[in-house]
Amino acid sequence: MKIVTFVALAAIGLISCQNHAQQKPTLTEKQSPMQIQNIYQFKVDDLSGNEFDFAQLKGKKVLIVNTASKCGLTPQYKELEAIYQQYQDKGFTVIGFPANNFASQEPGTNEEIGEFCEKNYGVTFPMMSKISVKGDDMHELYQFLTKKSQNGVADSEVQWNFQKYLIGADGQFEKVIGPKTSPSDPEIIDWIKS
Repeated sequence: MKIVTFVALAAIGLISCQNHAQQKPTLTEKQSPMQIQNIYQFKVDDLSGNEFDFAQLKGKKVLIVNTASKCGLTPQYKELEAIYQQYQDKGFTVIGFPANNFASQEPGTNEEIGEFCEKNYGVTFPMMSKISVKGDDMHELYQFLTKKSQNGVADSEVQWNFQKYLIGADGQFEKVIGPKTSPSDPEIIDWIKS
């Protein structure tokens, strides 16, 4: 009797395995090949604590920049605001991310940063909540920006405050521009216009 039961169970298991093997496997996200990501997957908080969904930027070119209030490059805020004003109606925007990763040059709270930007530079482009742009606590957006395995273009490291990442109108990473390069440099302006 035990042999008959064993043979019956083995036959059922074999049929079940054959049927399962004949089914086409369905790909889950974990099984799918690496797909290049884009910025539209990200949601962050702005300086006021409101959610900012990058999906609302579809169709726009985006310059993402890590900022600081007490840096020798801080006057770049003025140029960033100028190109934002000039090109915001032409499918372009600037998104600022305050970060305190370099020589503690952004020590303020979100509220203090917002007041500083408005009072000193008249900043109206979207400014996000303070994040980390390098190290173990690097924000996931900056992981995307700095890792070729995620952005599909290049690995990079945020060198200092005011490093610029250029994102195409399709949400794909295109290039990184060094901190000392002026926001109104022809390389950036030509990219915005192209």
